Amino acid sequence: MVKTQSSKRDLCLVCSLILNIFFLFKVGGEWNLSWSKRAASEAEAVAAISCSGHGRAYLDGLVLDGNEGPACECNTCYGGPDCSQFFPDCAVNADGGDPLFLEPFWMQQAASSALLVAGWHRMSYSYGDQSTISKELERHIRKLHDIVGNAATEGRYVVFGAGSTQLLNAAVYALSPDNSSSPARVVASIPFYPVYELQTDIFNSVDFQFQGDTSLWKNKSDSDTEVIEFVTSPNNPDGQLNKAVLHGPNVKAIHDHAYYWPHFTAIPAPADSDVMIFTLSKLTGHAGSRFGWAIIKDKVIYQRMVTYIGLNTMGVSRDSQLRALKLIKVVLATGGRGIFEFGHETMRKRWEKMNKLISTSKRFSLQKLMPKYCNYFQKIRGASPAYAWLKCEKQEDKHCYAVLQAVANITGRQGSLFYAEDRYVRLSLIRSQDDFDLLLHKVNELVVGEEGPQIM
Repeated sequence: MVKTQSSKRDLCLVCSLILNIFFLFKVGGEWNLSWSKRAASEAEAVAAISCSGHGRAYLDGLVLDGNEGPACECNTCYGGPDCSQFFPDCAVNADGGDPLFLEPFWMQQAASSALLVAGWHRMSYSYGDQSTISKELERHIRKLHDIVGNAATEGRYVVFGAGSTQLLNAAVYALSPDNSSSPARVVASIPFYPVYELQTDIFNSVDFQFQGDTSLWKNKSDSDTEVIEFVTSPNNPDGQLNKAVLHGPNVKAIHDHAYYWPHFTAIPAPADSDVMIFTLSKLTGHAGSRFGWAIIKDKVIYQRMVTYIGLNTMGVSRDSQLRALKLIKVVLATGGRGIFEFGHETMRKRWEKMNKLISTSKRFSLQKLMPKYCNYFQKIRGASPAYAWLKCEKQEDKHCYAVLQAVANITGRQGSLFYAEDRYVRLSLIRSQDDFDLLLHKVNELVVGEEGPQIM
């Protein structure tokens, strides 16, 4: 009797499941969406707000009094409720590293890149295997590097971090000696990314100290001192494919490859170093998702970095990992061709326009970047750097940042922040199209003052 009742319950359960599945489908085999309909409608309604093409509205944007939806957030030099008002006398922002040049690509991929997440998605601290790393995301990252050919991953370990920023200091910690009477010296080649110094100093560790320029340590004979060299390739700010300067048994290197993607540089060969760091922000443009990864050769260094990340933030947000997975899937759908061809073409054109303009100037100059063979594109390709490393050539223009602000109302990033002379200024080429167009216009006005009108 008990067995019969049990069989009836099982039969009812199976029938119920079949019935539920049946009602989930519409005629034609499409899913009959239920709880996700409202969220999808809200997302599409906000995405449809045009903001005159000079701004964006976001789901989490500020809702002003009297408005039903979020307000437009306008690009630099634009304002008004719909961003249609242009302010010609405003300061041009060429300072930040927001990779908004990729925004049009993702708007073209609206359907394939969209992500709708249930309220109960990944509420635990860890995944089912008790780790804080999505194995599926790791698998896709390895596949991406294999297709692009910019990093060796076989036999290596992968660590996730909150952008490359967290991973940089995790690597410094992992490579530093324990309980040493002498801290590791952290160095980088001028010009270098300011965060290397700022982040190393802010932790004020007894195990490592920032010591400035790599060249100062080239002829040091102190064999007991541990040295950690940051090697940035391509370099921020000048786009050069740097290599390690220091070598020896007490020298360790952290290779920052944030910009080692076909958008910004030719890929001559896979990077194959002991510690390599990448970031989603310069791959897909999603800087706000705060996701990066390190590829590590040595297991002990890997374990120390995992410990650091675990204690610092208990891993990376599961939501960020899910979004990264979705975005990388879109990239892989075309073997990378979609995003890399779009990105490279955009950056190449921007660099060519800026370079052509500055080449006619006697007051300013830019870094020299030669064409290189790219294994990914299978051809020699021209430069497409993320930044213009501008130099004021006149003897009296000792502070180029101040010159640009005073004469052209351009805000860049001064050379001294990169340990270089203040005759240099970094100008961002990766911001929105509005930002670049305004920058080019202002730079043209500078050059016009020397020789007359220029063709852009």
